[in-house]
Amino acid sequence: MSLRIAGVVSDSITDGPGIRYTLFVQGCPHHCPGCHNPQTHDFNGGRDAEEDEIIQGINKNPLLSGLTLSGGEPMCQARALAHLVQRVRKECPRIKEVACYTGYTFEELGGVDGANELLGQLDTLVDGRFIQAERSWELKFKGSKNQRVIDVPKSLAEGRVVLNTSSRWN
Repeated sequence: MSLRIAGVVSDSITDGPGIRYTLFVQGCPHHCPGCHNPQTHDFNGGRDAEEDEIIQGINKNPLLSGLTLSGGEPMCQARALAHLVQRVRKECPRIKEVACYTGYTFEELGGVDGANELLGQLDTLVDGRFIQAERSWELKFKGSKNQRVIDVPKSLAEGRVVLNTSSRWN
């Protein structure tokens, strides 16, 4: 299966705890003022990447412990990313945690095509649009104070947002 991506960082320490493989998808409908990845907004930008290429990239780095989906807006390619994450969980044993950044709130995702499939594959979701007036350099792994770090399995089980309170994320 193919994804439209802006690029990857094969050893990120800024997109979640530990050393992570961060996949930046291409295309975003939000266009948040002050976005740190405005080059990912154009749905026609970036390039196509096959799942096999991404899996190989993850498996090249023995230090990785996590996968982060960022963008752009990952939920615009939710079904394809859900399929990718299923494969990562089977074929990349060092990946212990999968996180995703989205400009949508958890509550808005019910109306996004394929979002439930992707949510079912995630451990952590950082939700909410970047709001420049709420930006803080003191925040860990998020850009603005309105964004939440969500424990996805607990939230899905309880039918409400359950925040991730791990010191690794906060």
